[in-house]
Amino acid sequence: MSYKTIVVQLDTSKRTPARIDCALHLARHFRAHLSGVFSDFTLDPRFYYEQSSTERYCVSFEQTCIDRRAKVETLFRSSLAQTKVAGNWVARERYAPISLSRYARCADLIITGQHDRDDPEAYLADRYPEQLVLSSGRPVLVVPHTGAINPVGAKVLVAWNGSREATRAVHDALPFLQVARRTTMIVIVGEAEEYRGPCARGSDLVAALARHGVQVEYSEIEVKNRARVGETLLSLASEFGADLVVMGAYGHSRWRELILGGATQTVLEAAQVPVLMSN
Repeated sequence: MSYKTIVVQLDTSKRTPARIDCALHLARHFRAHLSGVFSDFTLDPRFYYEQSSTERYCVSFEQTCIDRRAKVETLFRSSLAQTKVAGNWVARERYAPISLSRYARCADLIITGQHDRDDPEAYLADRYPEQLVLSSGRPVLVVPHTGAINPVGAKVLVAWNGSREATRAVHDALPFLQVARRTTMIVIVGEAEEYRGPCARGSDLVAALARHGVQVEYSEIEVKNRARVGETLLSLASEFGADLVVMGAYGHSRWRELILGGATQTVLEAAQVPVLMSN
C-alpha cells in the first residue's frame, strides 16, 4: 500500500508555499502524482439570488480571484518543474467545499491547511477542514498554520480508542507508519465504555501492524474527563516530539450544523504538527 495520488488544497493564504513544499516532499517520497486544487473563498451560491447582490461587486470580486489564482498557479507549476514531480493544476469550478471534495474522492491522500484566524486569506468556508474530513471519504492531512512542516512522518503518534474512526485512520496511515523511524500508540481508556476490550487496549492492533512491518511502542492513558482528551493528545505529541499525529475524526451533520467530538475539534484547532484524520 502506498499513496499514489495526492491532492493538495491551494489558496492565497500565507501558508500556501509551505503547504506546496510539504505536498511535493510527500509526492517525491511516495512517487505519487500530485494535483494542486485551487480553492479560494467563494461566495455562497445563494448570494447570487439575493436582490441586494450587485453586478459591479460580483465582477470586481471575480477579477480579484482570477489575479490571485494566477500567482498561485505560477508558483505551483514552477515547483512541479523544479522538483520533477508529476502533477497537474486544477482551478476551482464551484463553491470550495464542493469543488475539492470532487477531486479528493479520487485521491489516496488529501492535504489541506489548518484554519488560521489571523489570516483572512485562509478562510474558505465555515469549518472547512472539518467539512473535508467528514465528507471526502479519504484520509486528510491537516497541516498547521505555524511552525515547520517537513519532515512529516518520521515520528508518529497514533491515538487509539478502538472506534471505527480510529481503525480507519490507522490503516489509512500505513504508508507513513511503514517508513516511520518511530511510532508510538496511545491507547485511550476511560473515554467510552463500549470500546473496552483487547482491541481497544491495543494488543491486537500492535500485532496486526507488526505483520505490515510496523513496530509500535504503546502505552495506555486514562482520561476521566472526556473534554480533556484532545488537550492530552497534543501534550503527549509535544513530549514525544511527533511530526505526525494519526487519529479518527468523530462527527456527523445535523441539518446544516457540523458537530464533531471534542477531541477532534480541539486537535484540528490547536495542533502544531500535521494531523492525519479519517472518518
